[in-house]
Amino acid sequence: MKRAAWSLLLLIACAALAAPWLSPNPPNRRFDDLLYAPPTDIHIWQDGPTAPFIYSQRVVSRIERRFESDTSRPVTLRWFSAGTIVTADPDDNVPLFLLGADGYGRDVFSRLLHGARATLAVSLISALLATIIGASVGGIAGYLGGWFDGVLSRVSEFVLVLPAIYVALVLRAVLPLVLPPATVFMLLVGIFALLGWPIVARGVRAIVLAEREREYAVAARAAGAGDGRVLLRHLLPASTGFLKTQASLLVPAFMLAEATLSYVGLGFPSTVPTWGTMLQDASNVALLGDAPWSLAPAVGIFVVVLGVNLLAQSEGRAPVQLEP
Repeated sequence: MKRAAWSLLLLIACAALAAPWLSPNPPNRRFDDLLYAPPTDIHIWQDGPTAPFIYSQRVVSRIERRFESDTSRPVTLRWFSAGTIVTADPDDNVPLFLLGADGYGRDVFSRLLHGARATLAVSLISALLATIIGASVGGIAGYLGGWFDGVLSRVSEFVLVLPAIYVALVLRAVLPLVLPPATVFMLLVGIFALLGWPIVARGVRAIVLAEREREYAVAARAAGAGDGRVLLRHLLPASTGFLKTQASLLVPAFMLAEATLSYVGLGFPSTVPTWGTMLQDASNVALLGDAPWSLAPAVGIFVVVLGVNLLAQSEGRAPVQLEP
């Protein structure tokens, strides 16, 4: 199970990193005549075996969102052309849609790959910052005690009693709605790290508080080791397992939080492909029967959470549970 979980997560990470080469079309390229176009069928037979090709699609009924293939116009796929592994002829308005098109005529598969980069980057960096800050503050509080420990306990308790997703919504809502994508990225990372570090800090504090009077810590101080060395080299390593567990919980939680903020219009702008902005297109229930491929980002979120859960269970940790 552990190997399967790592393979699944590594596959998703590699697909996100290789998005520019795997995407058949630019993620923001619009094909105005192909709104909600279905996935393109790939053919390898035309009066005998031939190179892979597709047929161009044309609208039969825009109201009913019905398309048909123009069998009189085969288009041979281009391999390792225009910086991608495979593409069709987007310049001639004959794109390759592996997962169909969205409501703006954009390639869902290409946007799914590029969206994974933004969503996973926000989640991973936020979880890393929350873990580092929480480990540092919790370790110092547990080692020193006194007033610093008391302040940490009150602050962490205050943050923990708040519903995290609603706090994130409020913190983002009080800021300007229109911001550059880079600013939104840093803003979301800061908000998520701010909400995540107290959880880590409380656990590390408890571990350090229990370990600081054990024989190996007392022997290190007796040998002349300073407080910083005792904390970094002896006490914090005892919380490694706890930190791994918390990181595995924070990554999918932050991923869902980013998707929620982008979904309600408080995250990345619609021009930036993320799994949250893509889910806006799937919010119309009436479209799901005609364009089920709009749910591709939801499937991506599910697969990542599944991989993290499998990894957590294989190492004997609690499974990930996300707030609705």
